[in-house]
Amino acid sequence: MKIHDILFIGAGASALMAASQLQGRDVALVDSNPKIGMKLLISGGGKCNLTNRFATAENYLGDAGFIAPILKAFDANSTLLFAKEHRLALEERAHGQMFCANSAKDLVSIFGRLTAFCTFYLQTNVLHVKKEKHFVVQTNKGEIYAQKLVVASGGLSYASIGASDIGYKVAEHFGHTLITPSPALVGLTLQKEQFWMKELSGIAIPVVFHVEGKRFRENLLFAHKGISGPAVLSGSLYWKKGAVCIDFLPDVKSMESLFKAHRQKQISTALPLPKRFTKAFLEALGLEDKTIAKLTPSERESIASLKAYTFAPAGNFGYTKAEVTRGGVSTFEIDDLTMQSRLCEGLYFLGEVVDVTGELGGFNFQWAFASAMQFVKNF
Repeated sequence: MKIHDILFIGAGASALMAASQLQGRDVALVDSNPKIGMKLLISGGGKCNLTNRFATAENYLGDAGFIAPILKAFDANSTLLFAKEHRLALEERAHGQMFCANSAKDLVSIFGRLTAFCTFYLQTNVLHVKKEKHFVVQTNKGEIYAQKLVVASGGLSYASIGASDIGYKVAEHFGHTLITPSPALVGLTLQKEQFWMKELSGIAIPVVFHVEGKRFRENLLFAHKGISGPAVLSGSLYWKKGAVCIDFLPDVKSMESLFKAHRQKQISTALPLPKRFTKAFLEALGLEDKTIAKLTPSERESIASLKAYTFAPAGNFGYTKAEVTRGGVSTFEIDDLTMQSRLCEGLYFLGEVVDVTGELGGFNFQWAFASAMQFVKNF
């Protein structure tokens, strides 16, 4: 009976980074996919936004006291140094987002070379886990044994590439508290009063999106289901059930000044917005497109609401459209120095399965790599 030193449940970003640093040990990875690094391969339009130059604990939902030292120990510069050492060409985009210059396949290929010494159990589903003198992992293809078990199985997003709740089930089996998982970095659906936005599907405009004390200045994309785009996706991480506020005119400092400067122009001409947007907005208000000078005080107030358009979304697009999963294994039951369970010796949790979720822009892969390297420190 072969007993591996370390077995990873998952062959994604955190598992591959950690395994790549464990040469000389008997390491194995089990994953339901036929290839390693599937989420890396499809993310960022196939170019993988692997980190963000400006990543700090403030970019994450979770316990900052847990997150900050782990990110500090292996920060974005560390990820960039890893890329440089392995000759991975990168390109920087807006807001410090770092992508593979050519293809995410280059990054996965690097991990493939660095983990060539590992045993891979691919196209293999983990069914349940128990611990005797060692860990016994029951799969659809038989049992796998290991001295240490690392849960790096990700969340519930991307079911098309094998996402499952196995990591949460393993955690609960060993007595861990689970912060209820939910879709995150996902579009938001609309109440009936905002259905006018559905007519704008395909239009993207710059906005400032306010939610739960957070502020995101990025594009908003109108979709058939509701609203999406970078501003909304990041904002969705913090949205609960309350109202959000959108500034559709972030470059307009004062609506009164705009009205004064363009009083002889039609509303649709005076507002620096796509005509389709303005037409749909006016129709929703029951207003005709007339000159600013002819607006009543209440009509001016209604149009000025574009600076702080406030409403409560109906919900979100769900896991099929979500980039990541919010929630997961409580960090209060994980040692931040080792990533080991405080409840079961030899059991570890890395990456998205933990209750740490980053905003859009490379923050979640950075967390995956940082948590992996925190685990590696002990070997």
